[in-house]
Amino acid sequence: MEVTMAEHGETLPEHKLDTAALYDTLRQSKASVEEAVAKMLAIKKEARPKSQLRELATQILLNIVTLRQANRSILLEEDSVKAETERAKASVELATLQLQSLLYEKNHQIKAIKACKDLDTKYPDIELVPQEEFFRDAPAEIKDSLISKDSEQNLMLKRLNFEMYQRKELCKHRKKLEQRKKALQETVAHRKKFLSSLPPHLKSLKKASLPVQQQLGVLHMKKLKQQQLAELLPPPLYVIYSQLLTLKETFGENIDLELIGSLKDAQDIACQLANKSTGISTKSEDSNSGDVPDGEDEGQRSKRLKNSSRRENLDQSGIYEAHPLKIALHINDDVAVDSNSKELIVLEFEYLIKLNVACVGVKDSEEGPENNILCNLFTDDNGLELPRQSAKLMIGDCYSFQERRTSRPYKWAQHLAGIDFLPELAPLFKVSETSNDETARNAAILSSLSLYHQQNRVQTIVQRIRARIKA
Repeated sequence: MEVTMAEHGETLPEHKLDTAALYDTLRQSKASVEEAVAKMLAIKKEARPKSQLRELATQILLNIVTLRQANRSILLEEDSVKAETERAKASVELATLQLQSLLYEKNHQIKAIKACKDLDTKYPDIELVPQEEFFRDAPAEIKDSLISKDSEQNLMLKRLNFEMYQRKELCKHRKKLEQRKKALQETVAHRKKFLSSLPPHLKSLKKASLPVQQQLGVLHMKKLKQQQLAELLPPPLYVIYSQLLTLKETFGENIDLELIGSLKDAQDIACQLANKSTGISTKSEDSNSGDVPDGEDEGQRSKRLKNSSRRENLDQSGIYEAHPLKIALHINDDVAVDSNSKELIVLEFEYLIKLNVACVGVKDSEEGPENNILCNLFTDDNGLELPRQSAKLMIGDCYSFQERRTSRPYKWAQHLAGIDFLPELAPLFKVSETSNDETARNAAILSSLSLYHQQNRVQTIVQRIRARIKA
């Protein structure tokens, strides 16, 4: 067998045994044994002397010994070859393992290189200061530092360091501001605690000052409350209130004003109106705008006879819903202007939201509608006819106001509230188309309203009401 190279250059020993010769010896010994056995069988058949059998048996034994010796040599040679094969296999496996390790390391290095090339750094997303500002504001230890041999990379690293330096300074400033904020919050909490303890003391002071205010005739708290309620009045009632208050303060009219109603409900309505782009009255007018149809047939006229059931349902539908705040006008006798002057009448002004009309009535009046003192205060103004076309359309076929209600939408109340409206027909058309009697009646109406149309219309209304009560 040839010389074989082992692991790390080691030389294996030469094997001098000839395997082919051993196999030839086995074949020859086998053939000799078979020949001797055949001769022994022949001797037994021919009944020859047994001395020949002994020689053949000796020859067979010698051949068996030779077979065993050759077999043993072959087995030893086989074990030696197996050992050499194992040694060679171990070296091959070691080389294969080293190759796999090198390939794995190669792939790892390739992936690392690719990851480095594809790395998405954070600094492109960082808003760095411009280079001019960097060279102007950066500290000297950052500008003069040498981090990399590449000039562009070195500049970028220095700008990043300057950015980190600025952020650290901002963090320190933020910490100082947070400490100051905490101190201010403690101060505010202490002052809030002090302020929360003030209302009981102020309330007790208000109660203690009420007798002094009544004695001096300066009802400061009541005036503040009335001003707070006045801010929540709807525009028509606010106009009435401001005019009556001006009349009292300017001309010294012997009247008293008082705002009554629920403050909470008024605030809720004010919040609802503030959240809408337009008011409730405007929506009702827009949705019901338009004139009454001119050509009505007999069927439409016959429907007006069925007004009773419809009027009962108007209250349920909220048509006559009033604003929660009202104005109470106390008209006193103008003979005595002192505090003990006699109170003649108390009027209440209210505002119907959906109908957009101002109504007025006598407070706690027990008299029937026929004895209403405000009825026909001015000629042809009994308060039963709605002054606005939109309100008539909302009510429907029954164009007149409910007679059982003591508070009615008089025309002078609408003018007093600043609600202007056009008449259904022009006054000149009315005068030209009527008879002589009606012409005289219209002339009387115009003359009775001439005084009201003057600039002192509020004073005129108060004087007329006082004169009618005295009469």
